Amino acid sequence: MKAAVYLDKDKMEIQEVPTPALDAGSVLVKVEACAVCGSDIRIFHHGNSRVKPPQILGHEAAGEVVETGADVTRFKKGDRVAIGADVPCGECSFCEAGIGNNCQINYAMGYQFAGSFAEYVLLNKTVVNFGPVHTIPDSMAWDEAALAEPLACVLNAVELTNIRLGDTVVIIGAGPIGCMIIPIAYMCGASKVIVVQRSRPRLEAAKKFNAGVYICSSEEDPIKRVLEETSGLGADVIFTANPSPQSHADALNMAKNRARINLFGGLPAGSTVTLDTNIIHYKELIVMGAHGSLPRHHRKAIDLIAAGRPDIKPYISHHFPLDKIKDAFEAAEGHKGMRVVVHPWGGQCE
Repeated sequence: MKAAVYLDKDKMEIQEVPTPALDAGSVLVKVEACAVCGSDIRIFHHGNSRVKPPQILGHEAAGEVVETGADVTRFKKGDRVAIGADVPCGECSFCEAGIGNNCQINYAMGYQFAGSFAEYVLLNKTVVNFGPVHTIPDSMAWDEAALAEPLACVLNAVELTNIRLGDTVVIIGAGPIGCMIIPIAYMCGASKVIVVQRSRPRLEAAKKFNAGVYICSSEEDPIKRVLEETSGLGADVIFTANPSPQSHADALNMAKNRARINLFGGLPAGSTVTLDTNIIHYKELIVMGAHGSLPRHHRKAIDLIAAGRPDIKPYISHHFPLDKIKDAFEAAEGHKGMRVVVHPWGGQCE
């Protein structure tokens, strides 16, 4: 099969590699769509301790089951499936507690397990039994199904942050993930959603997702503006959906007393953030993180996409064939649009 093989930092090649062989507990999927995530880009440039080259990246995927092992009962040939990232081991104390995204082994597609920037992807026994793999309706397009993975991460973060009726929500970062939070926040009862973004072009692109207020932080003070929008009290909920350390410090200063702050966007390795913890103390702030998602979030994301809540199509801006994966990475890294989707078997390229 044809695959994009990650060989070393800043080195990826399209190669002919053996199509994965099944055992009794595994499933082979023909990959129809795989979206480019920011973590794919970080691995490409900086590596990752869980990714041992040569490896195939890609964890936001969808495709058709073409073969199943003799012991597999959960899936059958012809099933249309979406595939997520985080795979619980199913056996540790975290997995037993239902929080497999905190599993200390931390398996993931495109990390320890070969991913979906390839014509076929193998789902091993652990993925089949415990992973985020779910059937999708015939009406759902492949590229829409692939975005169930990032939407699942949003659902996990929103669930942890507990948006309440009437809350004002601030989202710092207007990339695809940040923009996915907008409709979900409204669905949870937020009365006002404020988006903060440094890049004016990116902010303008985010306006189609209908937040209440858009703030360009390179042109005005976002803390001052948020306070103005909240009668000087600050926001009830803040998500840092970006890789900027400064946004973590800013979040404290635009938070209302007893606000919930979710440090949602991962930072580059080695980043340090200076926080005035007295602000946390005196405002009684709740500061948390959110990492990945659980298989149940992935299932729920598929159901929401199928219902058109949100309409996931506007979050997809570019399509590339597998041969153009470097162009796909450049488009995603250059913030030229929203989610970039790779189609291993061809399809439109824009």
